[in-house]
Amino acid sequence: MFDTVDGTAFNHEQGNRARKLFAAVVLAALDDAIADDKKYGNGPDQIARWARSRDGREVLSCAGIDPNERVVKGLMEFVGKGVRTSVALSREESERRHAAEAEAEAA
Repeated sequence: MFDTVDGTAFNHEQGNRARKLFAAVVLAALDDAIADDKKYGNGPDQIARWARSRDGREVLSCAGIDPNERVVKGLMEFVGKGVRTSVALSREESERRHAAEAEAEAA
């Protein structure tokens, strides 16, 4: 009995690791598109092309993201802002954004 429970827990943990790995690939693709946007000015188009490709859809699905058109538009918008993923995911950036939103609501 314990063997099946251990096996199920192991498989679940392996699935979570794989999902995180593919999520890291998505973040790397976003960073690459942001770099292309700064260098060539075509970042949103690059991420849209990647997300609509067979490989992009597969990576997004494996990362637990539904590869629909709404997601593609969100990725394009994120790249258009030009904020690297490491900065966007940092606590300082999050606090700065919340402070700016609170200021805007108060005004």
